[in-house]
Amino acid sequence: MTGKDILAEILKDSKHSLTIFTQAQITELNDRVLFKGINGKEKPYVKCLIREKNILLKPEEIVRQLYIAKLIDEYGYAKDRIAVEKKIYFGSSVHEKAADIVVNGEDNPDAYIIVECKKPERKDGRQQLESYCNAEGSPIGVWTNGGDILYLHRKEPNIFQSLSDIPPADQLFSTFTAERWDLQRLIQEDKLAKEGVSLRDVILDMQELVLANAGVDAFDEVFKLIYCKLYDESSAARGKKGKYLEFNVYNSPAYEYYKRISRLFDKAKKKWPGVFFADEKINLTPHHLITCGSFLEDKKLFNSNLNVIDDAFEYLSVEVSKGNKGQYFTPRYVIDMCVKMLNPKDEEYMIDTAAGSCGFTVHTIFKVWGNQFTAKEPEPWQKEYASEYVYAIDFDIRSVKIAKAINLIAGDGRTNVYRANSLDTRHWADEVKVGLRNRLRKFLADRATDQYNQKHYKYFDFDILMTNPPFAGDIKDQQIIQNYDLGMKANGKLQNKIGRDILFIERNLDFLKPGGRMAIVLPQGRFNNTSDKIIRDFISDKARILAVVGLGQNTFKPHTGTKTSVLFLQKWNDDLIAGPLCPKVDDYSIFFAVSEKSGKDNSGEYIKVKEGGKNKLDKHRHLIVDHDLHNHWGELEDGIAEAFINFARKEKLSFWMEEE
Repeated sequence: MTGKDILAEILKDSKHSLTIFTQAQITELNDRVLFKGINGKEKPYVKCLIREKNILLKPEEIVRQLYIAKLIDEYGYAKDRIAVEKKIYFGSSVHEKAADIVVNGEDNPDAYIIVECKKPERKDGRQQLESYCNAEGSPIGVWTNGGDILYLHRKEPNIFQSLSDIPPADQLFSTFTAERWDLQRLIQEDKLAKEGVSLRDVILDMQELVLANAGVDAFDEVFKLIYCKLYDESSAARGKKGKYLEFNVYNSPAYEYYKRISRLFDKAKKKWPGVFFADEKINLTPHHLITCGSFLEDKKLFNSNLNVIDDAFEYLSVEVSKGNKGQYFTPRYVIDMCVKMLNPKDEEYMIDTAAGSCGFTVHTIFKVWGNQFTAKEPEPWQKEYASEYVYAIDFDIRSVKIAKAINLIAGDGRTNVYRANSLDTRHWADEVKVGLRNRLRKFLADRATDQYNQKHYKYFDFDILMTNPPFAGDIKDQQIIQNYDLGMKANGKLQNKIGRDILFIERNLDFLKPGGRMAIVLPQGRFNNTSDKIIRDFISDKARILAVVGLGQNTFKPHTGTKTSVLFLQKWNDDLIAGPLCPKVDDYSIFFAVSEKSGKDNSGEYIKVKEGGKNKLDKHRHLIVDHDLHNHWGELEDGIAEAFINFARKEKLSFWMEEE
C-alpha cells in the first residue's frame, strides 16, 4: 500500500484528521512512511524529524510529525530548539505524560511553546495544555488534533487568552502581539473560514475559561460582545481603508480594553437601537472581557448570510428557552430551499410567525436584494424593503433579541420584529398591534367582519409566510382553542387539548392574503397519521398543496431526531384584485421530494464539502454543507429546490410564471 493509503487507514476510526496541514506537508510525510514486520504483521513507521529514530505511526504521531514539519518549514524554528516527549515537572514530581512537542527559548532552555496533540477532544486538550503551560511557565500553548487547532497565550498563572497564531521564529512575541488588524487582515486570518472552527466551539472555550465562573448571564454577555463585534466590522467596512478594528486586543491593558469595548457597545446601541436598554453595560470584568475578546478577535462574524451567529446562539439558548417547546433554529440550507421555492418579490410582504433567530426573514431579504449580505451600506431601496416589507413574531424573549439584532443590522436601523404569541392576540401589547395594524386584511364589503378584525387581529394580508413553529406541547387553554376551526370536535364541542403545530397551520393561513403562499416545517406524522386526516382535509380545503419535502432524520439533531417535512401551500383565490390567482380545483399535480442528504451526521455535526482534503469554501468564504436541498448557487449539483422550480414553471404557478 502507498503511504497515503496507510495514513487514511490509520486515521479512519480516529478523531484526528489532517485538514490544518497543506497537501505538500502530507505528501512529504507519505513519502517517509516505511514498514516493519512485527510478529508477522507489517506495521507503518516513520523516522522522527527530531528523535532521528523510527516511530510507530499512530493517529497522534501522524499529527505530531506534521506539526513538527510545520514548525520547521513554515515558522522557521531550528530543530535544536524542538524537543519531543519532554518531561513536565509539577513541583518536584514528574507528570505521568510527557509533552508532545516543546519549543525552547532562543537563548535559554525554558519552554517557549508547548504543543499537545495526544488528546483528540478540544476541551480535554485545552485543559492538558493549560496545566503544562502553568507547570513550565510557557507563554504559548498549542493544541491540535490535525483538524482543529487552538492557540493560547498564558498571561499569568491560570489566566489565558486566545491567539490567532504563533509567532515565527524571527519575530519577538512582544511585537507579534502588538500588531493591530484592519478588516482586510481579519478576512485573511478568519479562523471560521481558514480552519472550519465554529463559533459554538469558540464560546465553549470562553465558557470553560471565563463565563462559567464570571457570575454573569452567559447569553447576555456573549450577545453584547457579538453585537459589538458586528458593529466594529461594519464600521470598518464603511470607514476609510485600513481603519483599525477596535475589537483587536493586541497589547492592550485589560482596563483600557474594557473602556474601548464599552464605547463600541454604546455606538452599536445608537446605530442599531431597540435591542438593549440605553443604559445597559457590559457586565464582565476587564480581565474576563479581554480574555473573551481574544477568543473572538480573529473570527469574522459579518459574513454574507450571518449564519455564523445562529451556530452560537442556538447553542446558548436552545436548552434554556426552546428545548422544552420542541422548537430549534432551522439550518440555513433548509431556509434557503424554502426561499428559493417560494420566490419572494420586492413588492411582497413576508412574515415568520415563530421566527426564532429570523433566518427565514433575513434570507428573504437576501433573495430580494439579489445578493448576499455585506458589511457595507445597503442601497436605499434595500433598506426600505428590509424595514418595511419583512415582519417577524416570536414569544421567546431571547429569540426576539437575536431576531431584532439581525434584522436591525440587515435593515440598517429599522425592524418589524415583535414579541408576541402568534396564536393568542388577547395579550398582544400595543406596540405589536400598532406595528401590524397596516397589514390587517380589509373587508370593505363586510363592515361587521372588518370591525371584528380591527379589534381581534385575526386576518392579515401577507403575501408570503415561512416558519418552523414549535412541535412539542399541547395547547389546553380553552380561550385559545375556541378561536380555531381545528379546535372543534366533529360534534361541535371544543377539543380538550390540541397540538401547538396544528393551531399554527390554521393561524398561518389566516395571516395570508388570498393567493398568498406558505412554507411550514411540520412533524412527519401530520402527513401520515390516520387520526390527522381531518387536518389534511382542512388544509386542502383552504389551499393548494404545492409541495411536500421530506427532510433527513438528522436535520434537527443534536436537539431532536423528530422526522420532519416542509409543507408548501398557496391559498385558493379566483379574485385577481384580492391577490395572486390560484383558482380552486379538485385535481392538480403536487411536487413530492425526499432529501437523501440531511447535511448532518448522526451526532448532529454538519457534514462539510471537502476539496483536496480541506473544507471547501464558496465565493463568500462560507463553508459548504453537503446536502441536496438546493445547489448552493452552483457549488453543488442541482437539488430539490431547482427541481421544484422546473415543476412550478411547467405547472404555470403564478409566482414563477414571470420568471420564465
